[in-house]
Amino acid sequence: MESSNSAPLASYIDLLLDAVCAVDKQGRFVFVSAACERIFGYTPDELIGLPMIDLVHPADRQRTLDAAREIMGGEPKLNFENRYLRKDGRVAHILWSARWSEVDQLRIAVAHDITERKQAESRQAALYAISEAAHAAEDLLALFKCIHSIIGEWLPALNFSVALYDEHCAQLNFPYHVDDLELQPEEPGTVTGRLCSEVIRSGLPILLTPDQDNPPAGFAALVAGQDSPCWLGVPLSSQNGTIGALIVKSVPGGERYTEQDKELLQYVCAQVATAIERKQLHARLQRMAQYDQLTQLPNRELLRERLKASLALARTDSGRMALLYVDLDRFKQVNDTLGHAVGDMLLQAVANRLKGCVRETDTVARIGGDEFVVLLHSIHAAEDAESVAGKIRQVLAQPLRLDGHNLSIQPSIGVARYPEHGTEENQLFRHADEAMYRAKRQHHLRLGA
Repeated sequence: MESSNSAPLASYIDLLLDAVCAVDKQGRFVFVSAACERIFGYTPDELIGLPMIDLVHPADRQRTLDAAREIMGGEPKLNFENRYLRKDGRVAHILWSARWSEVDQLRIAVAHDITERKQAESRQAALYAISEAAHAAEDLLALFKCIHSIIGEWLPALNFSVALYDEHCAQLNFPYHVDDLELQPEEPGTVTGRLCSEVIRSGLPILLTPDQDNPPAGFAALVAGQDSPCWLGVPLSSQNGTIGALIVKSVPGGERYTEQDKELLQYVCAQVATAIERKQLHARLQRMAQYDQLTQLPNRELLRERLKASLALARTDSGRMALLYVDLDRFKQVNDTLGHAVGDMLLQAVANRLKGCVRETDTVARIGGDEFVVLLHSIHAAEDAESVAGKIRQVLAQPLRLDGHNLSIQPSIGVARYPEHGTEENQLFRHADEAMYRAKRQHHLRLGA
């Protein structure tokens, strides 16, 4: 085939939207139509003599060479997809149809630019996958793991960080971070921390690639060498403003991020931000439903859930557990004489002291008013529950200074042990409640009340 574009056939070919090219046995362009410039960004004169493989995206080169060998072996290729790097660095997705001309000793191919279609498909697939993940993930950590996996399917994202900005304490938190070189991005001066702060401050994405023209101020040193990693940071923006940033980093000398990657990640991160806010709201609502708002202790509902789980485990392992029902004597008197504000402070102080009396694996709950329940999930002997009850009496008896008032509080405690006092929830609650009221009557009798 002639390389001149003056022949009648070549003139007709130049009118086509698809590119037509011919490549010799050595893999060099010997003819390209005018449409190649629109698709690849190079003029025909720039392409003639260039090895075709040099324009192919590095990740697609091996399978493109394999396909070329098959074509030269007499096997035509229809609808072969690969990616090319345009002159401006952007990625072009190409759908090829090619065959080998034995007479001309050339590979003759027609290239159809499907970049817009592939980008639309990527956006839709990513949005759908993130939407699915937002509904399926149990919590934020599970959501971030899913998003990392989803983005990793179309971007080199071995290193991946999510930073969320807490306006109340003006602090940057990293609920998800994967990077072997920077294990603690919240430490002062880390690259990840600096990038996230800048993205959140400006509300704009940052793309850093080796030999980049005019990199953002303060970040030029990160991409000074050819083998430097690429960085891509995108704001997590919602209707409430910028809530955080998402950062991906390629391996040094690996595949480089492009402007198209930045645009796609920006598009996807709007959905990510919405998913994060939805999860945060769900977590807040769930906490409100399961925790007492004044003391932040588990409430009656969450206590019952944990008691069920504790009973199931005790039955399976033939173990023992205990419930301690704790009531504050003369609490109403504090409210009536010193006011509800002091009463609330007293309840918060008692909650903290009770938590200090048990193990982290145990549960301290407030079930209403001045009533608390301590769930000892596993005890070895009956004396263990009595020992904890004694510790609670001792700790709560220590004077409290609240809002200028000196207070001392005495609890009435009822103990119920599994299996001695019951094998079901209601039996244990009833026994502990009755034991607590017996203790309260004894206190009143001793005090002459």
